[in-house]
Amino acid sequence: MKFIIGRDQILAPLQQIVSVIEKRQTMPILSNVLLQASDDQLVMTGTDTEIQIVSKINIESILKSGEITVPARKFLDICRLLPPAAEVSFELQDDKVKLVSGRSRFSLSTLPAEHYPEFNESNYEYDFILNAGKLKKALEKTVFCMANQDVRYYLNGLLLHVSNSKLKLVASDGHRLSIYEDDIGQATGCEARIILPRKAVQELSRLLDDPEAELNIQFSNNHIKLYYKDVVFSSKLIDAKFPDFSKVFNQNFMSPLLIQKQLLREALTRVAILSNEKYKGVTFDIADDSLKLSTHNPEHDEAEEELVIDYQGEPLTISFNSQYMLDAVTNLDSEMAVLTIASNASSCFVEEPEQALFKFIVMPMRM
Repeated sequence: MKFIIGRDQILAPLQQIVSVIEKRQTMPILSNVLLQASDDQLVMTGTDTEIQIVSKINIESILKSGEITVPARKFLDICRLLPPAAEVSFELQDDKVKLVSGRSRFSLSTLPAEHYPEFNESNYEYDFILNAGKLKKALEKTVFCMANQDVRYYLNGLLLHVSNSKLKLVASDGHRLSIYEDDIGQATGCEARIILPRKAVQELSRLLDDPEAELNIQFSNNHIKLYYKDVVFSSKLIDAKFPDFSKVFNQNFMSPLLIQKQLLREALTRVAILSNEKYKGVTFDIADDSLKLSTHNPEHDEAEEELVIDYQGEPLTISFNSQYMLDAVTNLDSEMAVLTIASNASSCFVEEPEQALFKFIVMPMRM
């Protein structure tokens, strides 16, 4: 196996692959990247057995075909620290790989390619095309609401619901919920709900760097596969049912509260400085055209700030986790924020005044 490749050509695909590979592995070969060179193409594969990324690079300088696995992070560090526009000569000699670039020489240990684990995939029942920019935005507006290491393992992921030409993404950690809805752009004939694991969502969000590119998405009940440019991204799915969140919409609501997003964000950030470090609670006192934010902590520190709002409803006092409310408000694209609180004070909707593609729901807290 022997080929020559430009450092700039291999660096980005290698970084994408290494981000999937876990630092601590039960099998040593999982720390390696699989390299397969043949027919003017270098195929690189990385996996943690739950997620797999396969990247294909077209190169003319394949002098000898072959396949081998090399330590992924060491290979990446070598390529990263070489000067830009450098050429890298890669040659397999016995059980070592010799890398030569300019006056630099490296020798890497290898493991046989035949021992590299196969990524078991099922037959894909659903298949549709989607703009990468749409999915990237949908992920950005929902990813922060996912749970992290929750015992309700289905919350450590993201619900992807395809209903013919409609796409809906939902994430929740049990205290807040984010919903993003958009049009796929064509009829898919699909009616399905799947849950993507947390790590897959994060890696996918990192991978989609071109909003104009096209994504081919295939999925079954157990796996999802996405074709994006020269990359094939595969992941196992969470085998569970996402909670039914539709009930939160079927209730009575109080009058909406209209406020400048930036003012609310800045005031919340200031007031939260003196909140309880563990609970981060901030109290909202809502009255005619006025919102008072206040907080205190076990050290008896107190903070208070008053804002002008547009509100015609009944006076109300309610408390929220300041970080949850900040995350929701920060993710709005408009200058104004609309807060709508349920009549029984069980939830608060945070959205844009115009017909927006997404909604955030924050549950109140007892102070």
